[in-house]
Amino acid sequence: MRDAMEPRIAVAVVTMGNRPAEVDALLESVAKQDLAPARIVIVGNGCPLPEFARRLSLPGEVTAIEVAENLGCPGGRNVALARLREHGDVDVVVELDDDGLLVDPDVLRRVRDLYAADPRLGIVGFRIADELGETQRRHVPRVGSADPMRGGHVTGFLGGGHALRMTMLDETGDWPAEFFFAHEETDLAWRAIDAGWHILYAPELLLQHPRTSPARHAIYHRVTARNRVWLVRRNLPLPLVPVHLGVWILVTLLRTRSLGGLRAWFGGFAEGVCEPAGARRPMRWRTVWRLTRLGRPPVI
Repeated sequence: MRDAMEPRIAVAVVTMGNRPAEVDALLESVAKQDLAPARIVIVGNGCPLPEFARRLSLPGEVTAIEVAENLGCPGGRNVALARLREHGDVDVVVELDDDGLLVDPDVLRRVRDLYAADPRLGIVGFRIADELGETQRRHVPRVGSADPMRGGHVTGFLGGGHALRMTMLDETGDWPAEFFFAHEETDLAWRAIDAGWHILYAPELLLQHPRTSPARHAIYHRVTARNRVWLVRRNLPLPLVPVHLGVWILVTLLRTRSLGGLRAWFGGFAEGVCEPAGARRPMRWRTVWRLTRLGRPPVI
């Protein structure tokens, strides 16, 4: 009954070691929370961890893990989840981007209270805003809504700042490590909703994060296309697979201005078709209807 009454919170941060000042500031913001996390796990993703992981005075038990190769964001997060399972003494993990910042001191306490109030709450998504308090449109988890302050149940969440219930992950499985980055949040969200868990967008939970573009990554176009194909191959009923992919081919043709970007995108699309996508667990049709009622049918 403890999971429903007073969830124990952990914080996980994955870094490639190239943002020591930002991670230092993030961990200091965690230390200032009015609810101390039971555990903090810091993963050096293919890098040695700078000294911040060892010298800061942090609440709770702190574990620093260095992995030999960059496993991508979902792979690095899985390393943290595996270590938390070994300890077996936390109920909810808050995962934060290494260049984010918790501005308010009550974020972890609010997370605990949200999970205590709803035993079927699986995922809580934070509001992402830059230093000026502005939220990019792509960070609002609703179709056709630009209001970042409108909270409620949604079909997806933001990777930069969110919380996951450990018992949900035991049921759905962890992050799709093979994705490396891009669409891993949607893959996990669809599995969670199909298993009957709720996803809550809570805009009162703020993660300050620098304004960025996903296209800053050199492999962006190829990986997003490959992972989108993998996403639908893994999760959608067969009749919806060509519909979803057809919609996104059209969207890509309309959005992408670079011939090189289009070439990379279609190359990634071919990879997604030809390479193994992982275990296929198509969602139930009632899940398709639930996603549609929540405002995002799984063909958009």
